[in-house]
Amino acid sequence: MFDSLSERLRKTLSDLTGRGRVSEADVDAAMREIRLSLLEADVNFKVVKDFVARVREQAIGTEILQSLTAGQQIVKVVNDELVALLGTGDKTFHLQGNPAVIAMVGLQGSGKTTSSAKLARHLVRQGRRPLLVAADPYRPAAADQLETLGKALDIPVHRAPVGTSVVDIARGGVDAAHRLSRDVVILDTAGRLSVDQDLMDEIAAVNTAVKPVETLLVVDAMTGQEAVAVATAFKAAVPLTGLILTKIDGDARSGAALSISAVTGLAVKFMGTGEKTDALEVFHADRLAGRILGMGDVMTLVERAQEHVDASQVAKLEEKLRKSQFTLEDFLEQIQQVQKMGPMGQLMSMIPGMGGMAKEAQDAVDRGDLRRVEAIIRAMTPRERRDPAVLNGSRRRRIAAGAGTDLTEVNRLIKQHAELSKLMKQLSGGGGRKAAMAGLMGRR
Repeated sequence: MFDSLSERLRKTLSDLTGRGRVSEADVDAAMREIRLSLLEADVNFKVVKDFVARVREQAIGTEILQSLTAGQQIVKVVNDELVALLGTGDKTFHLQGNPAVIAMVGLQGSGKTTSSAKLARHLVRQGRRPLLVAADPYRPAAADQLETLGKALDIPVHRAPVGTSVVDIARGGVDAAHRLSRDVVILDTAGRLSVDQDLMDEIAAVNTAVKPVETLLVVDAMTGQEAVAVATAFKAAVPLTGLILTKIDGDARSGAALSISAVTGLAVKFMGTGEKTDALEVFHADRLAGRILGMGDVMTLVERAQEHVDASQVAKLEEKLRKSQFTLEDFLEQIQQVQKMGPMGQLMSMIPGMGGMAKEAQDAVDRGDLRRVEAIIRAMTPRERRDPAVLNGSRRRRIAAGAGTDLTEVNRLIKQHAELSKLMKQLSGGGGRKAAMAGLMGRR
């Protein structure tokens, strides 16, 4: 989502870090670029003005300007201010009560139903026992969708007969949670096409009836400043406790994610990073700031790896690497493991120093490069995957035909595998990381 903004900020700041000592004029030129970058990303004008003023005030201090590492110190100032900008509000996710009631509110199409299921899955991983409640009596498809998601996750869903009021559905959900020994109730409430008084009154009535410990506004991050306006209107009418930003993996108007907390004073507590039910992240301002500035987000990358990568397979791979036995079967397995962790561009942005390759990596996936690699390896016999040395000309032509590609692609893959086999040994020390990742992406 932050590709364009990240690229411009990285370029501006790298120009500074490359100079060592900088002048006040250098700082002013950088601030102009940062201001333009943020405005083009649809960040609120007042937020941009305040942000740039704070950064400039610190950056032109005598201590920094006279330092031999002034450029690096200014990058730190920008990072710290970005963390402060993103980290507004109470970030604690409260779960008091038995059951703890969480109300999901927002406009139609913002992603409330999917976010409710994602949050339920997140809570299950924490050892909680959530109950999903279909509290939208106006759109039957919403209840059907929630029930389908609940079945897929093995999480029960409470739904009431047609004609039941929202308040009665909420009360019935809490009663059902007691009966089923569920310790969290997630209310997927009704939305509207736009903010209106009936919607606000309904949410207020639910709040009075079941007293949610969290009332989370689900906001579509891709709607830009409209998302900020919606959040402001909801906050004025109902007791919101935080925000969930959805569609954070989109490719436009990322400024909403930077503006919304600063304008409303509400903390972003979660963000949706994809369509699958595991694509929900706890919001960490420092991690997102690191991604935006190209510093990476190692903690989130590790957490994803722990969730999606089989530890026993990792141990087997390490053993094979020590014995120089990294086969094409292992190559295929690693591609599949990495793809489970999320969009490739997202993963690359989490690796320190590799943010600049994120777009290229995602473009490679979008072009079908990884699918082509998979097709080529699957067209091989088990012996050929284990021992590429047997791949003579006739075998390679057969594989190309079976994979629906040409001989050049097959030869390129075999060469990349040979190079990657050597580079993988250096990954732990970082020496071959960039080249190895480039090989995995099929860079030419």
